[in-house]
Amino acid sequence: MKITLTPTIEQVINKLESAGFEAFVVGGCVRDSLLGKRPHDWDVCTDALPAQVISCFNGWPVIETGLKHGTVTVIIQGFPVEITTYRTESGYSDARRPDQVTFVRKLEEDLGRRDFTINAMAYHPRKGLKDLFGGQEDLHRGIIRCVGSARRRFEEDALRILRALRFASVFGFSLEKETAQAVNLCKERLAMIAPERIRTELDQMLCGQGVLDILLAYSPVLQVILPEIGEMRGFEQRSPYHVYDIWEHTARSTASVQAQRILRLTMLLHDIGKPSCFTEEGGEGHFYGHDRKSAQMAGEILRRLKYDNETLEKVVQLVGRHGDCFPAQPVPIKRRLNRMGEEQFWRLLEVKRADILAQAPDKQPLRLAQLEEIRFVLQKLLAEKECFSRKELRVSGTDLIDIGIPQGPKIGELLSDLLEKVIEEELPNEKQALLNYVRELSK
Repeated sequence: MKITLTPTIEQVINKLESAGFEAFVVGGCVRDSLLGKRPHDWDVCTDALPAQVISCFNGWPVIETGLKHGTVTVIIQGFPVEITTYRTESGYSDARRPDQVTFVRKLEEDLGRRDFTINAMAYHPRKGLKDLFGGQEDLHRGIIRCVGSARRRFEEDALRILRALRFASVFGFSLEKETAQAVNLCKERLAMIAPERIRTELDQMLCGQGVLDILLAYSPVLQVILPEIGEMRGFEQRSPYHVYDIWEHTARSTASVQAQRILRLTMLLHDIGKPSCFTEEGGEGHFYGHDRKSAQMAGEILRRLKYDNETLEKVVQLVGRHGDCFPAQPVPIKRRLNRMGEEQFWRLLEVKRADILAQAPDKQPLRLAQLEEIRFVLQKLLAEKECFSRKELRVSGTDLIDIGIPQGPKIGELLSDLLEKVIEEELPNEKQALLNYVRELSK
């Protein structure tokens, strides 16, 4: 199969070859090309040593990205290209990075130290595909398989455990038998991985097309990085609204929501507080207050994994409100628009829909119909530009000053009062009516 390289990458390969070296594109760009996807990045490997790469591109902007590991970044027409010397690795005392890197002359040795067969392929525009470990066949079969001993690969770098789950989820693949066994055998090593690394892999895994299968099949592995899910596994809800235990409901709702990071994180965490809130009345299970408990736990988890404040705040709000019940009427919807904003309120409706889709099938039609009524009213309110925040209010602080209200905190208090009255439909959102109300208050 022919892979179409960009002119920039062909220029890099030709430049290295004209200096007497060999060069191939390697790794993810080859994998994605074979899958018919456009690569985000092109990585080049070569038998040239880092100093020789720098010399070869003398006069070009060069960043000494990681000389110790043999990587040099060359900037060509504003496009960065990573060029890495063939190498082998040994000693992984931190379960993440090699203690020693040895530069080698053969491509075969470099490919042999890589994680998965689908990432251990190289390509040259004239020499074709170098696939020593059956990566192309594994792509056709939809298999994630380690290069060589799976256990050894995971003992070298524990992050590869999550990478295996991430690739399987993103591509909708399954793990080959030995690789799956090694993932479970080595899972405790994930405790040695930095939270930031875990977060990056978790985000991508959650947004994959195969996330349901991964969450269900590898929950003991995920429990190492999210111990809180341990109590969810096998916890029967004993409710007519639920046919799955808490963890399977969570997995199914996660897979049911749009593949957006905030939404999938929300569904992963929306019921995480349920086990601690369980009570039973007349043989039926209840989870009073689990929304608030789950929101509290979600915040703790997201802080532990070093998520940014914006993501944390949005996810925690959605988790805390996912069980909100309100009628498909303008006033209750405008209240929530005021508290949450339009974008976040739309997210809440997506969260509620995904939650319903993971409940008992016979309970879904009525709840989905009710949710659709809310969506209809919301769309109507937005189309009619109904007021739910100060920016839609027909008066401003300047207008209040113009009728004699002194500058100061009183202005803000009056605007808040006016907004509340408009949202509650006690006053029309008309400038004169609003100013008349303020005049009456000020008498």
